[in-house]
Amino acid sequence: MKIGIVGLPNVGKSTLFNSITNAGAECANYPFCTIEPNVGIVPVPDERLDVLTKMYNAQKTTHAIVEFVDIAGLVKGASKGEGLGNKFLSHIREVDAIAEVVRCFDDSNIVHVDGNINPLRDIETINLELIFADIETVEKRLDKAKKMLKADKKYQLEIDCLEKIKKHLEEEKPVRTLDFNEEEKEILKEIMLLTAKPILYICNVSEQQLTNIENDENVKKVKEYAIMEKSTAIPICAKIEEELTGLDDNDKKEMLDALGLKESGLDKVIKECYSLLGLMSFLTAGEPEVRAWTIKKGTKAPVAAGKIHSDIQRGFIKAEIVSYEDLIREGSMNKAKEKGLVRSEGKEYIMKERRYSII
Repeated sequence: MKIGIVGLPNVGKSTLFNSITNAGAECANYPFCTIEPNVGIVPVPDERLDVLTKMYNAQKTTHAIVEFVDIAGLVKGASKGEGLGNKFLSHIREVDAIAEVVRCFDDSNIVHVDGNINPLRDIETINLELIFADIETVEKRLDKAKKMLKADKKYQLEIDCLEKIKKHLEEEKPVRTLDFNEEEKEILKEIMLLTAKPILYICNVSEQQLTNIENDENVKKVKEYAIMEKSTAIPICAKIEEELTGLDDNDKKEMLDALGLKESGLDKVIKECYSLLGLMSFLTAGEPEVRAWTIKKGTKAPVAAGKIHSDIQRGFIKAEIVSYEDLIREGSMNKAKEKGLVRSEGKEYIMKERRYSII
């Protein structure tokens, strides 16, 4: 799973990336500080793994992971090659989802590429550039499909779908806000449009804004926009997250408590991105290893078993399933079995969140 961190120059992308991955990406107060994308792989926070590791005295603990890519800042005209537009667009094509950092803080010491703070304008700048790029992609595909129609009538369905998409894009609306039937979804997968990718808006705020975040007008505007676009927006202070990165667990908890926060903004970002793609984890545990395995929501047990090993999927007969809460409450798998809390599930069982599984 690969998430692209995007935004205008100087909105806090690289500061956020440094905090997420502790990878030391260069961060400076001038546009295009990031040119080649920095990549960092980070674990998905999951307190259940630590508990199961202690329960089984496991030798190894393996989290689900998210790959974050810090992509160069975008400016108006990127779809026509302005700034680092061509590189920006090629890099964003390679990610599964977008985390767009939106500057909601005011700081005269950090220049804004457009001169002043206006988060909705910034969102529109990026969205329009992606829309323009998608229109160009659709038009090329449409021309090709119309030529192929003479030899094969099956291309009519693709033409209809592409014209529907083009009309939507020309109304300056991203493809992710458009509804598709199953046949159209298959066509959409082949085109790989930028605005079809799911998106999370990250409102980068100051520490002062965090104290009254519910009433912050800039954050409210971004959240309202996100709802309209069928997406999500969360506020974080990238500078605070950068400070938290250098602390041990106890100091980090003290700082979060002092700020009145239940968890770090970065944990929220990682979890939201994981959820953004419709993913979930199922857990396996034993003395050798406690592990979270990433699957799509709605995955059946045999396919989940294939994540562990293809041979297990081929020879799948049943899975023993127990809820995480039941297992922890009883203290062991054997005690959970004695209470009748462990179930045998067959090939049609759909995996669920917060389940511990022996397959």
